[in-house]
Amino acid sequence: MNYGISVLFRAIPLLMALFCFGYGWFVLAYGTDPSRFVAGPVIFSLGMICIALFSTAATIIRQIIHTFGQISRYALPALGYLSALLTVMAGSCIMRSPDASSFVAGHVICGVGLITACVSTTATSSTRFTMITVNAKKTDHDVPPEAFTRAQGLTLIAIAGLIALVAWVWAFWLLAGSDRGSEYFVAGHVMIGLACICTSLIALVATIARQIRNIFTPTEREFWPVMVLIMGSICVVWGIILILATANPANGTTGYIMIGLGLVCYSISSKVILLSKIWRHEFKLSNRIPLIPIFTALTCLFLSAFLFELGSVHAYYFVPARVLAGLGGICFTLFSIVSILESGTSSK
Repeated sequence: MNYGISVLFRAIPLLMALFCFGYGWFVLAYGTDPSRFVAGPVIFSLGMICIALFSTAATIIRQIIHTFGQISRYALPALGYLSALLTVMAGSCIMRSPDASSFVAGHVICGVGLITACVSTTATSSTRFTMITVNAKKTDHDVPPEAFTRAQGLTLIAIAGLIALVAWVWAFWLLAGSDRGSEYFVAGHVMIGLACICTSLIALVATIARQIRNIFTPTEREFWPVMVLIMGSICVVWGIILILATANPANGTTGYIMIGLGLVCYSISSKVILLSKIWRHEFKLSNRIPLIPIFTALTCLFLSAFLFELGSVHAYYFVPARVLAGLGGICFTLFSIVSILESGTSSK
């Protein structure tokens, strides 16, 4: 990877963060419709995921171009965790407002903060990324002395797992309160999608950490990618069911957001599939894997365009149309990450 390409791949997450921040602020400020108080802050919070993805990208790239030092080792993951903390704090403040719009926005933003924390854990697990290419050339399963200790590896996976568990419990708690108001129904279903993304990131953290420790097994080559694909499919299928089977069409439009979150899971799967398939095997399609997040990003944007047209007739399409645009930015950011992984693990 030459220096120019490394700058581009680090710039993409920052540009997508700038898009989410700018677009979120614009949606919030340009009018007084209550839907803007949901869509605007949520889109703005998606920029925090992009910041955490920048931390991951910079962590890996600086190792590839040999500019990774002790400050970067701690500062880059810390940036991601700080973004996660600020996001959860902002969501907690917003949900204190008594109106339904703030309730939905606050809970969803807290869920976005949980994803940001999982992405930051991915950045932490990537601080010894270059050991993956070294270990992939070996035939044994001896743990290198420079790798994570057993306790460190398990801790990284446990952190991602605990965050995902919190998201699932939170989601079902919200769904259990659906009889109290539609805001519980909407926030609960979106949180289900966010929990699926957190669960998908467990697979990514585990794949990276276990390959660094040189204990990645043939069974895991199939298990982790399948798990992520299942999470994405749960979101997409659940979203379609919501759209088709929900009596209240305003609540049913939440299904479009779930579909978008499922597409983010599919984007994450590209990273897990790439790392799994090239581990001690030749995978001729490895340089095509980065196309997955490109297709998911385009799908989000095309779906958003159709919903914008529907929104001109039915106001309840306002939020999903705009949130899908932000999710498209997340998918495109994941394109830069998987491209970095492909470059960093390429044997050419």
